[in-house]
Amino acid sequence: MVSLPDDLLRAVDTEAARRGTTRSGYLRELAEQTLRQRSVRRSERMAEIDAEGGPVTGHGGRVAEQVKANRPTR
Repeated sequence: MVSLPDDLLRAVDTEAARRGTTRSGYLRELAEQTLRQRSVRRSERMAEIDAEGGPVTGHGGRVAEQVKANRPTR
């Protein structure tokens, strides 16, 4: 179960109907898309970090420091 404000729920229902799907189907699609995009952004950022300092091997060096410094805010 998920709670949404009435106006947002109406907007979701309107968009779901426009797409010819159900509320659940539309919300599932949005969740999948958002999680896919997050995964892509994370992979891209990891590649950027890798390119900046070279590949990191093992658990030594400044790994934790790099992760904290480059952690996305959202």
